[in-house]
Amino acid sequence: MPINSASCNFNWKPEDFSLKDLNNNTLNFYNCFGEKGLLVMFICNHCPYVKSIEKKIKYETDMLLSIGIKSVAIMSNDQEAYIEDSTDRLKKQFSDNNFNFPYLIDFDQSIAKKFQALCTPEFFGFNSDKSLQYRGRLDSFGKDENLGKRELFYAMNEISEKKYTNNDQFPSMGCSIKWKY
Repeated sequence: MPINSASCNFNWKPEDFSLKDLNNNTLNFYNCFGEKGLLVMFICNHCPYVKSIEKKIKYETDMLLSIGIKSVAIMSNDQEAYIEDSTDRLKKQFSDNNFNFPYLIDFDQSIAKKFQALCTPEFFGFNSDKSLQYRGRLDSFGKDENLGKRELFYAMNEISEKKYTNNDQFPSMGCSIKWKY
């Protein structure tokens, strides 16, 4: 059963943290920021909501990069319970989609808890001051593979210019984070 993300906790600034990428390299969160901000995506490989929008994720993250906003994906699901989210399968997802961003694994799920992430996909947009300004969905078409109104891009474009956005924000919908119990 799909769930929706929560509303944006405007101006929240996460403490810096480090996670391992798909090649076991440690990446520092604050070092992932672009000149104009950062998009953080909670995604995974097994979720049909994520799978249906992978091409849109690729397109939008490429467009964001062109305006100075980098992106990072975080996978927080329980890898033992969900083999499709194993590191090897994430590497295949990454390669098949030619993603242009680091794909990090939140092994202990502490980062998903800090972000209060609820579902995959879920998108968090930060300005260059590392302050949260967007939380929601990618576009108006949701799970549809076609690109609808580019809500995330328009919000992040405004954030890149003003450090905040007045654009409407709608919750993302997807599969729940698969918590370890």
